[in-house]
Amino acid sequence: MEKKEAWKRELIQSALDARKRAYVPYSGFSVGAALLAASGKIYQGCNVENASFGVTNCAERTAFFKAVSEGEREFKAIAITGGKVLSKPSDFAYPCGVCRQVMQEFCDGDFAVLVAKSAEEYKEYTLLQLLPHGFGGEKLL
Repeated sequence: MEKKEAWKRELIQSALDARKRAYVPYSGFSVGAALLAASGKIYQGCNVENASFGVTNCAERTAFFKAVSEGEREFKAIAITGGKVLSKPSDFAYPCGVCRQVMQEFCDGDFAVLVAKSAEEYKEYTLLQLLPHGFGGEKLL
């Protein structure tokens, strides 16, 4: 296996592991994310639901907020996987618009987004492909 592919498989497996910790008593749809920082450290996140649905936090944002709260500011890639609890993912779980905007805050357009069913079955996009006309902080300066 090519070295480049090995890190992707590791990141996806980390997202699959994070998915097991999701708190999803209402939707039953668990999502896991694994965020690769430029430092090489991987930050995991899972979705955390709330009875007041608007307070729910996505796995991707959980991973980003954990990383940023620990001082990270540069990122290379994120892997996302999701599906019904206790089931293997049967489809690809794409980041919502809010999560794409959080990615835009910290990442360049070439930031890699891997959406996966498994470490072997995934699709890869750049942030620019998923958010072609993103609004970043440079628009405010």
